[in-house]
Amino acid sequence: MSLTKRIIWAMVSGVAVGVMFNIATTQGWLAATFNTWIDSFIVDGIFDIVGTIFIASLKLLVVPLVFVSLVCGTSSLGDNTRMGPMAGKTLVLYMFTTGVAITLALVVGVLVQPGAGINIEGQASYTGAEAPSLKQVLINIFPSNPIQAMADGNMLQVIVFAILVGVAISRSGEPGRQVASFFNAFNDVIMKMVTLLMQLAPAGVFCLLAKLFAGLGIDAIWKLGKYFFAVVAVLLIHGLGVYSLLLKVLTGLNPLTFLNKVRPVIMFAFSTASSNATIPVTLRTVEKRLGVDNGVASFTVPLGATINMDGTAIMQGVATAFIAQAYNVDIGLSGYLVVIMTATLASIGTAGVPGVGLITLSMVLSQVGLPLEGIAFIIGVDRLLDMVRTAVNVTGDSMVSIVVARGEGAMNEEIFATSAEQLAEREEAEQAPKLQAG
Repeated sequence: MSLTKRIIWAMVSGVAVGVMFNIATTQGWLAATFNTWIDSFIVDGIFDIVGTIFIASLKLLVVPLVFVSLVCGTSSLGDNTRMGPMAGKTLVLYMFTTGVAITLALVVGVLVQPGAGINIEGQASYTGAEAPSLKQVLINIFPSNPIQAMADGNMLQVIVFAILVGVAISRSGEPGRQVASFFNAFNDVIMKMVTLLMQLAPAGVFCLLAKLFAGLGIDAIWKLGKYFFAVVAVLLIHGLGVYSLLLKVLTGLNPLTFLNKVRPVIMFAFSTASSNATIPVTLRTVEKRLGVDNGVASFTVPLGATINMDGTAIMQGVATAFIAQAYNVDIGLSGYLVVIMTATLASIGTAGVPGVGLITLSMVLSQVGLPLEGIAFIIGVDRLLDMVRTAVNVTGDSMVSIVVARGEGAMNEEIFATSAEQLAEREEAEQAPKLQAG
């Protein structure tokens, strides 16, 4: 069975086991002692340990992989680096897709009316975290201590430092070539670590989903069913429809081939609910399966994981409409235009801030005069929605990487057209002589 199929089975099994445990413990089907044993030994014990170790292992690779890969990619561009134009294209595409996402979400929110008839009377509370100022965001992009930036996982600062190192290597002659050779070898080692970790993915995915649904169950979905399914519908339309349309229009490539090849990335993102934790898998897939050159992928993928928040923007759009309708507040057309602009700009303005989804949502609600207490009513299903919107985010990262690479002439279309199975066989054949020599 292929790795992709094993991960799919792990996802399905994890959800099924989690829901079964939740029903058994909440409905009183089992003795109290047995319920306690399930919660403490299996759910909070085995599932939590394996899932936490799996996430930690993914995050372990993020900073070294991003730094080394981006240094290799930037240095390979040579003296006449096109980092500036490439960065401009990438930022414009990420901002454009985020604007489309929030607009689509608001349209669906207004048409579906997920908050109509709820009539919230302030029986819950929520305190929004303070968003950083634009000045502070710009200052924080540049690291004063690159080692500290790596330790803190500040991806924007790591990206800036890696670009500076790569450019310096490309302009240092023979010493630069020696250092570049070291980084290229180091990059191969890290990619091998990613390959090894992916073999353990089914167990990690199963435990993550089993623990989540054992504690959450499916009751939370039904309580906010209209809001939940409205957000999911827009996420699917954007992830499957908008991205496919943009890929076809801007590159002429087959969207079905693209979606088929990014399935491992989508599943990892859904299971971990973290774009950053999925970076190793996204980068490997974009390069090895989609044919994007490392010089492009090493920049677009980490940057996208940091600032590309299409899925979050969709949640904010539907949530804004939901809260406005639940409080019987009409923010009007001008209010919705403010939501579009605020959410689009906030996707970059709050990059790298923990809990960024709720921070940007509190910013949006404040801009249009809606009470922040409304956020408390959607937190119950936000963990599930976070999984879906993260999957949408990484799909957007992969799509933008292809578009930028195609425009820069840095894409191998033969790899893109080759099936995933053939690429896997080719990779195994390339590894066989190395294993025999070892």
